[in-house]
Amino acid sequence: QVQLVESGGGLVQPGGSLRLSCVASGFNFSRSYMSWVRQAPGKGPEWVSGIKLAGSSPGYTDSVKGRITISRDDAKNTLFLQMDRLKTENTTLYYCARRTWKAIRNRSYWGRGARVTVSL
Repeated sequence: QVQLVESGGGLVQPGGSLRLSCVASGFNFSRSYMSWVRQAPGKGPEWVSGIKLAGSSPGYTDSVKGRITISRDDAKNTLFLQMDRLKTENTTLYYCARRTWKAIRNRSYWGRGARVTVSL
């Protein structure tokens, strides 16, 4: 059974940092492009960042470039998203997504999400 379990979300002040993790199981993680997707209430999903095999070709949407770093540890089947200098508009649910690179697949490819709240 495929599982993606995100953790590391929480409440942080503007300018602060969070590190999201996603532990994967039930599929060949090391052979899967992986991404982070976010979706605000009432809006469509947005691709945030992705990483290809063996950590190659990390990519970011323009609004987060320079503030977010994606990485992966294939030995631990884990995907990471380091988020720095967070802004209030970054508040939303962040999902780990398998077999995803920019083009977002349906929710069956996502985890359950980690909530990030950026507020004073």
